[in-house]
Amino acid sequence: MSVMNRKRALISDTFKVNKRRVGNGKQFGAVNNGEAGPLDVKATLQDLMTLFPRKLFNDALPQIVLKHQLYSVHNDRTQVDRQLSDLREQGELLMFQLGFDAEAFGLVFAADYKTKVLAGEEGRGTRGTVEKFMDKVLPSCNDMSFNKDKMLKEFLFTDSEITQLVKSGVLTVRDAGSWWLSIPNSGRFTKYLIQGRKAVLGMVKKSKYNEVLKAELEERQTNSQVKFQIKYHIHDIIGAELVECIPTTSGTLLRCVDY
Repeated sequence: MSVMNRKRALISDTFKVNKRRVGNGKQFGAVNNGEAGPLDVKATLQDLMTLFPRKLFNDALPQIVLKHQLYSVHNDRTQVDRQLSDLREQGELLMFQLGFDAEAFGLVFAADYKTKVLAGEEGRGTRGTVEKFMDKVLPSCNDMSFNKDKMLKEFLFTDSEITQLVKSGVLTVRDAGSWWLSIPNSGRFTKYLIQGRKAVLGMVKKSKYNEVLKAELEERQTNSQVKFQIKYHIHDIIGAELVECIPTTSGTLLRCVDY
């Protein structure tokens, strides 16, 4: 295998969000199986967002939670997805394709997104077009991407205005004639997420038998590769099913998935 192919294989194996396994006796996802009371995804989102490192990005980014991080807290994925859909239909929540993996989606509260994006547009020539986008598109935005026909005919943007939206970073090119909804200046977030995920997985792999107690991992000192709180990454690797969750008398044990 060439060096380039080995590199691609490493990225594919380490950073993809894995398909959910069933029927193999191993537990993935939520570690608090004894959930009491009705599931409240909005409250969980708010809790997870407190782990987002706002200062690292000079408070210029909205707080971002990964969709699969919710699965590290709640077992009922269908109910999680249903409540997320309701929040999006109500205009409270936006969902973004993060780009590094087809199954990785970012979640941001719409009000936070609007505040941060408009603050970044202060004094820029694209601000008027971005404000129009916020007023016309965001209030009922259930889509993660938009085609040219919809932008021109439904939202009444001109070609020039679409170019301005791409320049501002609220849209990124998906393919010819369509665009992803985007979080401006979020490239560093994605870089640090991938970098930190790899480092935290490495900490688990270097432990005896490739496993470590979740509580112990939460207290571990991290190196310079980990820019976020380690709990943010732990929710990530559990929800993405990169580790198995094994209940023990000492607490939840995290074991690296062996493929």
